[in-house]
Amino acid sequence: SGLNFAGCKVLDMGMVATPVNYFSNYVNPTNVEESVNASVMITGSHNPSEYNGFKITIDKAPFFSDDIYALGRECEAMDMPVDVERDVTEINAVDRYVDYIVDAFSHLKGLDTKIVYDCGNGVAGVVTEDIFSRLELKTKGIYVDPDGTFPNHHPDPTEEENLKWVKEKLSSRKFAFAFDGDADRIAVLTHQNNIKGDMMALLYSMKMTNPTVIGEVKCSAVMYDELEKRGAKAIMYKTGHSNLKVKMKEVNADLACEVSGHIFFKHRYFGYDDAIYATLRMLELVADGIDLDKEIDSLPKVFSTEEIKVETSEEEKFIIVEKLKEILKNPPADFPRIVNIIEVDGVIDDFTRVQHSRKKEIFKIEDVPRDAIILWTATGSPLEVKQQLDKMGFDNISYLALCKYSTLDLVNPPFIIDFEDDFKNNKEKLSKISKSCGIISKTENSIESALRQ
Repeated sequence: SGLNFAGCKVLDMGMVATPVNYFSNYVNPTNVEESVNASVMITGSHNPSEYNGFKITIDKAPFFSDDIYALGRECEAMDMPVDVERDVTEINAVDRYVDYIVDAFSHLKGLDTKIVYDCGNGVAGVVTEDIFSRLELKTKGIYVDPDGTFPNHHPDPTEEENLKWVKEKLSSRKFAFAFDGDADRIAVLTHQNNIKGDMMALLYSMKMTNPTVIGEVKCSAVMYDELEKRGAKAIMYKTGHSNLKVKMKEVNADLACEVSGHIFFKHRYFGYDDAIYATLRMLELVADGIDLDKEIDSLPKVFSTEEIKVETSEEEKFIIVEKLKEILKNPPADFPRIVNIIEVDGVIDDFTRVQHSRKKEIFKIEDVPRDAIILWTATGSPLEVKQQLDKMGFDNISYLALCKYSTLDLVNPPFIIDFEDDFKNNKEKLSKISKSCGIISKTENSIESALRQ
């Protein structure tokens, strides 16, 4: 009724996945003749069921951030009508979307690859069943029926605990996919890997010629480096689906990604995040003979923590990041050497990424060392640490630095000890390792305690 009061004609597409809503800005729904000027998706996305919100598109561009605050101020100043007649036309937006997707991937029809997918009782199931059936794919869906109470598990595929059900089904399948509540984020799993969004971007870009690819601040340095090696243009930008869509349009990018599984295709598509479309583009790579695990295994190995979320206030989070910037620009004398500070969305130095989230009262920290685990221990030789690593199942770690032997400030920390070397020949190098190296784990107790931390 509010849209009616503003003079808008309202078309109600009912319960759909967010990509269907976005799609209707580019391809008119069935029996809709006039151009669609804007869309509103009512969704809480992957958040708990008590949350809801609007994803707004106007003239094919996201409406967000300061514009929303400005709209709020305008509404507060208005004399709101007491009673407005409601005039809504119900439409079918699903059929045309499904037809388009099936046609775009008709070459996958009958693909002899068994997959399982988990809708998490979100809205992906509104379209997945029809699309996969018409393409005659060998799929098994779980928790397909939409249920906003999420009775089986929370529909957030970035959380490992929400993937255990689809992983159980993966034992008899080749690949698994999981979608978030409104189907604009994807998780891709093989028997060896949970492929994050930045690694997905590397895979997708293999079938593009010199693409421009946008990542966000949490994307691995490997993604940016490998894209540049392949002749692509890699751009780092702010986290957030709206931010990335705006940047894509600005630089005419082919692809954009978030580590969380938002994948945006302008290459052969419309430039928004669509988990169903991304699923079929991944199956397209498989059909073309690309071994996903082999490609991932061929990349340089890096290590990162999961997101560490620290509670704070909406106002304080920005102050914290500003204080951190000042500290990093004028660090203590014993601080690790900082090669570069990136301030795209928070602050990033050599080892630590800190981001102020747009979601209220969350402050994210990620440690991102390259090719090494840096360990501070009070006891233990390199050989003892290596044996403990193997015992605990960390047998694939290539490098380790033990930071306990000296307080010597190094010009280029950290010194790295390669496990393939003879440790007895590394005593001189070990004696120079400084606590000024980047630290992931610090303990005054045992090696095992440090490794577990």
